Amino acid sequence: MPLILPFAGLRPTIEHANDVVAPPYDVLNTEEARERAQGRPWSFLHISKPEIDLPVGTNPYDSEVYAKGAENLQTMLEKQIIKQDTQACYYLYNLIMGEHQQTGLVAVANVADYDTNRIRKHEFTRPDKEDDRVRQIDVLNAQTGPVFLTYKHHAIIDTLVETLLQQAPEVNVTADDGVVHKLWAIKDSNHIETITTTFDKMGCLYIADGHHRSAAASRVMSQRKAANPAHTGDEPYNYFLSVIFPDNQMKILDYNRVIKDLNGLAPANFLEKVQQNFTLKTSDRPVKPQKHGEFGMFLAGQWYQLNIHEAKIPTDPVARLDVSLLADHLIGPILDITDPRRDKRIDFVGGIRGLGELEKRVNSGEMAVAFALYPTSLSDLMAVADAEQVMPPKSTWFEPKLADGLVSHWIGDKAI
Repeated sequence: MPLILPFAGLRPTIEHANDVVAPPYDVLNTEEARERAQGRPWSFLHISKPEIDLPVGTNPYDSEVYAKGAENLQTMLEKQIIKQDTQACYYLYNLIMGEHQQTGLVAVANVADYDTNRIRKHEFTRPDKEDDRVRQIDVLNAQTGPVFLTYKHHAIIDTLVETLLQQAPEVNVTADDGVVHKLWAIKDSNHIETITTTFDKMGCLYIADGHHRSAAASRVMSQRKAANPAHTGDEPYNYFLSVIFPDNQMKILDYNRVIKDLNGLAPANFLEKVQQNFTLKTSDRPVKPQKHGEFGMFLAGQWYQLNIHEAKIPTDPVARLDVSLLADHLIGPILDITDPRRDKRIDFVGGIRGLGELEKRVNSGEMAVAFALYPTSLSDLMAVADAEQVMPPKSTWFEPKLADGLVSHWIGDKAI
């Protein structure tokens, strides 16, 4: 089966697109989602965060939450707030954030290619988060959260996309954060064939974000295959919802660290230890790293520029990442944080919040020290995935974020 395919998407009708489109489910907590959805009965948050329609305090992993999400989806389908396209399409998805824009294809990607690592991973998944996505997909009978994929840009796709962008979009929505989301349906059979065959000749795709969603899709496929004696491999559950962007348009921001204490060290002793592996100099302004191996550090009201000693940078694709260099030569040995997934002394701040957020967390007394990192490059991500290794947690922060609700993938027999 092909690497990607067109599909008959579930989409808000044009007149309801502004009402439906919502932030991705995993960037808001329940309280934030409830506030965002207030007065908006058709917000996709009623499907992606359905606990907001149940009593306050409801466990978001309770079975009634998933059932409520399915009920809300069916209501929107019955009232034709959301409709399923009558033919299989690809969709062009353009995001504009300030001066940055990127355009990708909404498609369904082959679960079998994920299972054989043709769709390559770079992160571990957590069983509890996987279980949540499995239950959500299974009960809704739909994949509503797209997996964010990337590929090495290709001239044929670039040319086709540029041509299609000249047409007026079907959907043009500006989200609360100012990001513009535009969508086109690609229905022309020649365009569809070009996209399908060009991607099928590619060696691989890479997961940028959405490891839990793709892993969950694989588990749902396995379960449904086992339960279906007439399984052919053509069923919708054999594919998962994806948005696929070329590597030369992706924007990765820094993913910074804040630490609660200095592991019992006085600031002067801490700085002395840091200089064993880093050159260190004070700065009269916030330090935003400009290259690989350079870090900003904010401690006791003072910014420092840190540069790791060149001899400390290995060739291994994981160990040479800036997040690894900081962990292996400072956060681990000096601050005694060796399991950042579970250690409550460390927190992570997406670069979209700026360096001011790091100063705020330290100046408030909540944290003792903050580190600003140089963003992980997409070539580094691909190198790790190609080596079948995994990156440390919180290595990449992609912006802009994909919206929920623009297009979903129905995996049952009929949507309504």
